[in-house]
Formats: sequence, C-alpha cells, structure tokens
Amino acid sequence: MEKVVIYARVSTNDQTTENQILKLRTIVEKNDWELMEIYIDEGISGAKGRDKRPEFNRLCKDMVRRKFDRILVWDVSRLGRSLQHLVEFLNEVHATRTELYIHQSGLDTSTPSGRMMFQIIGVFAEFERTIISERVKAGLSRVKDKGKKLGRPVTVTPEIRERVLDLIGLGKPYSFITQEVGIPKGTVSRIKKEATVH
Repeated sequence: MEKVVIYARVSTNDQTTENQILKLRTIVEKNDWELMEIYIDEGISGAKGRDKRPEFNRLCKDMVRRKFDRILVWDVSRLGRSLQHLVEFLNEVHATRTELYIHQSGLDTSTPSGRMMFQIIGVFAEFERTIISERVKAGLSRVKDKGKKLGRPVTVTPEIRERVLDLIGLGKPYSFITQEVGIPKGTVSRIKKEATVH
C-alpha cells in the first residue's frame, strides 16, 4: 500500500485548511492509500521561505528520510508563491523519488504528463534566473557608464578619522584597524592618503 501525506496551508488565521484536507482525504480513500500524516501551516504566507514554515520544513525533512511515497496538496500555491522556492522543492521531490499530487492543477508526477509539467516548470525557472541575471548585469553596467562607484558608501565621521590616524600612528596593521573601527581596508588607506596629502 502506498504511503501518503497531506500538506495544507493558509495565509491568515481566519482561513481554514478544513476544505483542503477534506477533499484530499477523499482522494486518499478512493485510491486505497495509507495516510501517514497531515502537515498544516496556518497563518503563514507562501512567500516565506521553508525555514519560516515549520510544518513544511518538517515535511521536507521527512521526505528526505523516505517516510512516505507521495505528497498530496490542494493547489501549487500552497507549496509557495516563489517560483524559485517551488523549483527547489520539486528538485527535492525528484531527488528523493517521491511522487507529488496537486489537486487543482491535476498534476501527478507519477504520470508522463505530470513529469513533463515538472520539466517545464524547471525550464521556466532557469529562464527567470537568466533574465534576472541579465537585468542585474545591465543595471551595474549602466551605473558604471555614468561614472558612479558601486557598493555602499562608508560614512567617515571626524571621530572615526581621528581614531584611524591614531592607530596608524601607533603602527597598528590595517587588519587590526578595520576590526577595531569597523571600516574596510580601502577606507583606512584613503584616510591615510588624505592625511599625508594635507
């Protein structure tokens, strides 16, 4: 008998997982599967990562331990709102040879069409990563072309400047000064150079 689990989630505390579970229980009974456990996250947004969804996190750990053969969920949005999170989860499902049944989408990874959908989702995720990467590179390039420096500017107060110059005067190495004052080596070097010029 196939061992299955149900995962249900609602975003707010005034919503209920009852309907999701009721329908999925019917599917379990119809297929004569053995229901091992029901994992429920209540009042937690799907946009949150796995670490912020305790029951989803436990489900993933139990999946790696091969405690069940199949996961049933009401809708793909219950698993997460981020394509990246969804793909990471689907990759784990695939790696552990666990089957996934998503009721609203009619997605069943044990069928040829379900496996095909699984691969299509992966292709779209890869496409999204490429687009984001290209946008970031284009943005950085545009900033550089305008002559702007990249990175967060460091605010050097007169107190910091004085402390750095005191430590340099005491012969302290840059590594010590950066830890002591909390500024990068480049900034220490700049302060020293400016002091030498003046």
